[in-house]
Amino acid sequence: MNLGIETWLTRIWLTRGWRSTVLLPLAWVYWALVACRQLLYRAGVFKAESVDAIVIVVGNIVAGGGGKTPLTMAIVSHLLQAGYRVGIVSRGHGRHLQDVREVAAQSPVAEVGDEPLLMKRRCNVPVFVAQRRTEAAKALLAAYPATQIVVCDDGLQHHALARDIEICAMDARGLGNGRLLPAGPLREPWPRAVDLLIHTGQRTLAEGYSSTRVLDSHALDAFGQTTALSALQSQSVNAVAAIAQPQAFFDMLQAQGLRLGQTFALQDHASFEAWTPPLGEAPLLCTEKDAVKLWPRLPEVLAVPLQCTPEPAFMVALDALVQARLSQRNPVG
Repeated sequence: MNLGIETWLTRIWLTRGWRSTVLLPLAWVYWALVACRQLLYRAGVFKAESVDAIVIVVGNIVAGGGGKTPLTMAIVSHLLQAGYRVGIVSRGHGRHLQDVREVAAQSPVAEVGDEPLLMKRRCNVPVFVAQRRTEAAKALLAAYPATQIVVCDDGLQHHALARDIEICAMDARGLGNGRLLPAGPLREPWPRAVDLLIHTGQRTLAEGYSSTRVLDSHALDAFGQTTALSALQSQSVNAVAAIAQPQAFFDMLQAQGLRLGQTFALQDHASFEAWTPPLGEAPLLCTEKDAVKLWPRLPEVLAVPLQCTPEPAFMVALDALVQARLSQRNPVG
C-alpha cells in the first residue's frame, strides 16, 4: 500500500468521522466475507491442518504493525531458555518468491523477507517461510523433527494452520475507532477469543498483560561493531525507517537523547532500492529490520535493536498453557 494512503487511512481510523462512515458499506462487505470464511472452517468445509508440534500464533487484529515480530523473538528466547526446541514460521511478507524455503543467516532479503531474516539472525533457530504457513510448518518439522514448538509470526486470521495457543498483540493504537476495514483498522470484530492478550505499547484496554519496548543502549553496524547511543548525543544524526509506524522509531531515538537531523519514513517492508541515503557525514540510524536490507550496500549504517519485554506474569501464563498443551498431546498413563 502506498505510504500516503496508509497515512490517510491511519488518520481516519482514529475517529468515526464522515470519511470513516462513508467507507462503512465496504466494511460490511468485508465482514460478510470474513464471517463466511470462519463459518466454512467451523463447518469443516475448509480444514485446518495440524502438525506434530505445539503451534503458537502471535498476531493482531489491527492492520499494520502491532509489535508482533519483537514479541515473537521475546517469546522464542523465553522458550529456548526454558529448554524447549523451537522453530519459527512466517509468510515472509515482501519476498519475491512463492516457494517453501528455510531462512539462513545470509539469505537474500528478496528471497525470504526482512522479518524472517531478522528473526533468524537474532534467535538462531530454524526459520521457514512459505505462502501458506502450513507448508512452512511441515517443512520445518520434516527438516527438524525434534522441534517441540512452532511459533508463527503473524497469522491470527489465517486458520489453515491449526493452532494450540493464540496470542494477540495490541499496540498503543488500541482498537482505533472500533470499525472493520476499510472504515477502521480492525481485521475482525473485537472482542474475540484469544488465549493471551498483550499490550506492546501504552495499554488501551483493562484486560491483558503489559510489556515494555525500549531501544538498546547501543547500535551496531554490519561488522558487529557497537556504538553507544550516548556517544551520539553530541551531534546531529539522521534516521530512516521502513516499518509500519516509522514515527514511533524516531520518537524513541529522541527519547534516548539523540538530536535528529533528517528523518526518512518509508513504506513498511520497502526494499530501499530506490532510496538515496542523505549526503554528509552524520551517522545514519535504522531499525534492525531495515538493517538487513541496508547493510549489503551501506555497511556503516547503525542499527538500533528494539527490546520487547513482556511482564513476568505473561510468561508464567504462557508456560502454563504450553505445559497444558504438551500434557494433552502426551497424556501420562
